[in-house]
Amino acid sequence: MADRDDVVLDDPVGESLRGRHAHLARRLGRAATYLPGVSTFSALPADPGPAEWADLARLLGRGELADMFSSPAAPPPDWEPVFVLEGLQMVWPGGGETGTGVVELGAEDVPEMLDLVARTRPGPFWPRTRELGAYVGIRDNGALVAMAGERLRPPGWTEISTVCTAPEARGRGYAARLIGALAARVTSRNERPFLHVAEANTRAIALYERLGFKTRRHVTFRGFRVP
Repeated sequence: MADRDDVVLDDPVGESLRGRHAHLARRLGRAATYLPGVSTFSALPADPGPAEWADLARLLGRGELADMFSSPAAPPPDWEPVFVLEGLQMVWPGGGETGTGVVELGAEDVPEMLDLVARTRPGPFWPRTRELGAYVGIRDNGALVAMAGERLRPPGWTEISTVCTAPEARGRGYAARLIGALAARVTSRNERPFLHVAEANTRAIALYERLGFKTRRHVTFRGFRVP
């Protein structure tokens, strides 16, 4: 598979909103965010000034969360910090396992998907998040016990996200199967998989490294309250 320029991974939210997720975007000036119910991620240019932050505030509304993902841009002083989380951005160079025995998840599965996310807390997932890309899962006696999906999609890349397994189903290799299935799907489009993980989640990092993912960079996830 041909090498891909990874500079787009420096701003995966902005690149996605300008590209394959443009139909899911709200925009004002140079500020952008996702439609309600899809994602809370927002994007600004690399050098935002007061006008860009003001546009984002108008897009989101007073008191709402501005989830800036990994953007290093500093907001005006009256934007209250909500969270800071250290993480890693990892890329998959190819090779490793492929996944089998997974099922496609659609709109009819959203209630179960939301329930699984509430029980496992893999990261942000909303009623319309599945519109960002394909989601796959594993069922045990009919119940959804594990899932993962495609989230950010900068040019040439697809992020694997929401990797989660119900507590009672852990230790069966489900996460590896799901990631393998998604990685095979992504590479079949001549794209490369990447993902983000909290730096403190050493168990997940060990799994991703076993599957062939390599750390590209350290990132800091930040969110602010719109004044």
